[in-house]
Amino acid sequence: MIDTKKERLVIVTAGLITGVIAAGLTKLGNPANMGFCIACFLRDISGALGLHQAAAVQYIRPEIPGLVLGSLAAALWKREFSPRGGSAPVTRFVLGFFVMIGCLMFLGCPFRMILRLAGGDGNALFGFVGFAAGILAGVFFLSRGYSLKRTYRQPAGEGGALPAIMVILLVLLVSAPGFIHFTETGGGPGGSHAAILVSLVAGLAVGALAQRTRMCMVGGIRDLILFREPKLILGFGAIFAATLLGNLYLGVFHPGFAEQPVAHTDGLWNALGMFLAGYGCVLLGGCPLRQLVLSGEGNTDSATAVLGLMVGAAFAHNFGLASSGAGPTGTGKLAVLTGVAVVSVIACANTFGKKQ
Repeated sequence: MIDTKKERLVIVTAGLITGVIAAGLTKLGNPANMGFCIACFLRDISGALGLHQAAAVQYIRPEIPGLVLGSLAAALWKREFSPRGGSAPVTRFVLGFFVMIGCLMFLGCPFRMILRLAGGDGNALFGFVGFAAGILAGVFFLSRGYSLKRTYRQPAGEGGALPAIMVILLVLLVSAPGFIHFTETGGGPGGSHAAILVSLVAGLAVGALAQRTRMCMVGGIRDLILFREPKLILGFGAIFAATLLGNLYLGVFHPGFAEQPVAHTDGLWNALGMFLAGYGCVLLGGCPLRQLVLSGEGNTDSATAVLGLMVGAAFAHNFGLASSGAGPTGTGKLAVLTGVAVVSVIACANTFGKKQ
């Protein structure tokens, strides 16, 4: 019999450690209120590889390879590495693409939303409301039979492909060949980062913790709504508490709405961006952090979603869809509304269409 109290204690402990790591990374060089942001870091990696040309956000963030490899190590240790996939991969790519569009409207993933709240950024409150509403929209379809169908066992090479790519990214970061792009120090968020080894170790630790606890912001709210199970949401509550205390201790807690780091004050579009992110993540089965962790376990469908996130980041910056500190763009607003429509079509087709 599973000890529920022990499970919750483990998740809260993992959340506290993760929050301390996030606050520490900011102190050691990562951008303010961005100790960890899956969307932002994948965007930076896309830029470093030349997939977009926004010079301010280009850097191979070691935290991302660390997350995948930390998850891989934990999965191998517990014999949970299980290559599998084949569940609507193109649909998952499209969902990942639009989740990123939503995140870059808000300027952060669900993880960064919590970190922004812990840093005093009131704009993230609008994001949280939109995020919860998006999850509710997704839960509506889940409760009516939404499914992307079953997965199938895959060869070990398929399951290990994304972890192998992450190793290659680390090699490129350290060797710094001429075709890799790096934001100059002071040139934007991409130029602010902790030391490579520190970032890598932090990523490995969070990846292993997230793999063992199934940490997922989307899953936490979803489970609370569907099953009245608060277990997963407690982990993110612990992340918030630890980061808040860390920010207060370090003197970097600045409550308010105006002049928050890498943020804008348009409440409506902060909410709508995270609505799209939450909606898409429910249909994917987890937030961007969870997709990386599942990729480390050998899930090729999650790896496909990660690639969709990266391509979404490239499109967002190549076509002016991403917000900036000045606010959202007109094309970005159109992209978010288009994303809500596309995600709704996917939800309907995979809920009601299969019953015909």
